[in-house]
Amino acid sequence: MSDKNDSYKVVADNRQARFRYEILETYEAGIELKGTEVKSIREGKVNLQDGYALMRNGEAWLLNVHISPYQSSGDYFNHDPRRTRKLLLHKQEIRKLIGKVEQQGLTLVPLKMYLKRGLVKVSFALARGKKIHDKRETIKERQDKRDMARAMKRS
Repeated sequence: MSDKNDSYKVVADNRQARFRYEILETYEAGIELKGTEVKSIREGKVNLQDGYALMRNGEAWLLNVHISPYQSSGDYFNHDPRRTRKLLLHKQEIRKLIGKVEQQGLTLVPLKMYLKRGLVKVSFALARGKKIHDKRETIKERQDKRDMARAMKRS
């Protein structure tokens, strides 16, 4: 048994999400993709920055995630870069998420896209938007950590 079976390669990371949102819970889901999309993802041509997920008709959908068209294939085989993609989740996970998103007014935000055992997976979070003063607090905490690290380094 090797470690390669449970290892994964991060293809895209949404670093702004942790700054803009307060992350409450994280989930992992597969995505329904076309052939050229998988090839582009393997090359790392993905942008999760403006992406979000919606619950519609008992299904989860990933919207506004940009996957660049694959360069080595013709236009006929390629895909629309910002098309809506279906997230593959278990029914009980979908039911739980529908309840939380509709009643508590939370958002589903993609955090990472990665390859796990050759399959494309998305890690997304149930999140609440931060207010401006929360963002300032985060910046202040980060600066304090840097200052403490510098002080420890000097002594």
